[in-house]
Amino acid sequence: MSDNPTPAVQPGSLLLELILVPVTDIDRAKAFYTDQVGFTVDVDVSPSEGVRIVQLTPPGSYCSITLSAGLPQADMPPGSLRGLHLVVADIEAARSRLIDRGVDVAPVEDLGGVLYAWFTDPDGNTWTLQHMPWRQ
Repeated sequence: MSDNPTPAVQPGSLLLELILVPVTDIDRAKAFYTDQVGFTVDVDVSPSEGVRIVQLTPPGSYCSITLSAGLPQADMPPGSLRGLHLVVADIEAARSRLIDRGVDVAPVEDLGGVLYAWFTDPDGNTWTLQHMPWRQ
């Protein structure tokens, strides 16, 4: 039995497990995502000159983000990613935790029974806490 907590890839599956987040300063972004948002560092490598890859995972998630430099195939304008969702069980508690850690999180909005609270990273990539009450 494997110690790997992620599920096996079943035939026919298309698992979304990694999202590239474009940033200007990897160290600043890494500090924001770990120290303020609470992500875990999975990988921080520089496999060759001018290349760096930092993979971070939100608590409880199977999907990670990557901050990278020196990878032309991953080149996007910093701050251009919009609306990444972090699904939470208690949006007010999650919002309070982030605010306590220095993240500027907008007030909770009810958009038709689904609750949202938006914030941005230091480069302007936008995120939202999302709570769907029926997913308890």
